Amino acid sequence: MSRPRGPEDGQLVESSSLFGLACRQPLCRPKQVYKGMDIITNKVSAQEQALCRHHMISFLDPLVSNHTVVDFRNKAEPLIEDIFSRNKFPIVVGGTNYYIEALLWKVLVDTKKKISPARRLTVDRKEELEKLDGQELYRRLSQVDPEMAAKLHPHDKRKVSRSLQVFEETGIPHSLFLKQQQQEEGGGPLGGPLKYPNSCILWLFADQAVLDKRLDQRVDAMLAAGLLEELRDFHRCYNQQKVAENCQDYQHGIFQSIGFKEFHEYLVTEGKCSPETSSVLLEKGIQALKQVTKKYARKQNKWVQNRFLQRPGHNVPPVYGLEVSDLSRWEENALKPALEIVESLLQGKKPPVDPMKMEPDINENKRSHHMCELCNRIIIGDREWAAHTKSKSHLNHLKKRRKLESELCAAGSQETDGDSNGPKDMTEDK
Repeated sequence: MSRPRGPEDGQLVESSSLFGLACRQPLCRPKQVYKGMDIITNKVSAQEQALCRHHMISFLDPLVSNHTVVDFRNKAEPLIEDIFSRNKFPIVVGGTNYYIEALLWKVLVDTKKKISPARRLTVDRKEELEKLDGQELYRRLSQVDPEMAAKLHPHDKRKVSRSLQVFEETGIPHSLFLKQQQQEEGGGPLGGPLKYPNSCILWLFADQAVLDKRLDQRVDAMLAAGLLEELRDFHRCYNQQKVAENCQDYQHGIFQSIGFKEFHEYLVTEGKCSPETSSVLLEKGIQALKQVTKKYARKQNKWVQNRFLQRPGHNVPPVYGLEVSDLSRWEENALKPALEIVESLLQGKKPPVDPMKMEPDINENKRSHHMCELCNRIIIGDREWAAHTKSKSHLNHLKKRRKLESELCAAGSQETDGDSNGPKDMTEDK
């Protein structure tokens, strides 16, 4: 069977027809597994949920901060198998592409199975590690798993902490786990075997200018739907006390999701400052939300291109592109082709359109280390290095360096000219 997928952090749709495809939006907000924050996370409405059954929405308390992609996968996989057992098929609705990979490929290490249930509930070792100094974390990882350390940026505390956590809780280097997965039958350079071999990915994309405008309008629609009231209620119930105790955490759980931390200044000062100041902070939050939303959309599209379209190996589902710049042609450009593609795959036939192709750069090293002494930065990956050398900040540093060298060279020439024109003090030379 064909298994269309591409997950959001919490939307799993089951359907005996393909109507579910028609009621989904091109972009969805992350953290929909948490209760509350329905507007800011763009959860599907009750009317949409009535069209076909949805799973993995609003089941987790917002104060749970250690819910990981492994937890998501472990809860979603039994649901997927249950859906298949009832002769239906799942549609995993996208958003956070990292969760797509967690369901498609065998790429994760579940360390929670290795520790006692009591300790599992009381402590999250990764969160503990993330509180430590970044250099110390990287030094520890370099000692116990130098191969993994070589693949990670020293400043990426999250990934460094995760690799340390894997080693501490299993006694096995993280790099060895990943290598074993890649060497399994059907595995590849970037992960283990594809778990659902008849999958396909439907990628809805739009012209960047059109998408940017659409995202700005969506933020405006959220505000009209009561976004500020939702933020105030959520802040009062879950975050106000944390702010008072100076222990708010915007790095874990729902608090890291787009839309909440952008309004932090506005929420904590509302009623404590002048209306003019409050208005300025509100506008600042709105503009920040629009900006970070557009940035995230670009990141999503780049992920699809780099990880799905350019992913080397044979264990990659076909990616079918659906152009949705013109919403007046939604049925013609998106719905009808999607139905034809999936129905063809369900019947074991070749779809009427070919999947998208993008040749991978076999010479590209995604884990190469580059040290930019001009900018005092470590860059990981050939493509990232090439982009950095063309960036404005790097070019500005380069311009300053060349100007300084030119000035030093001119000063040196003047000294040389002065020495050649004047008499030499032979005693001083001697």
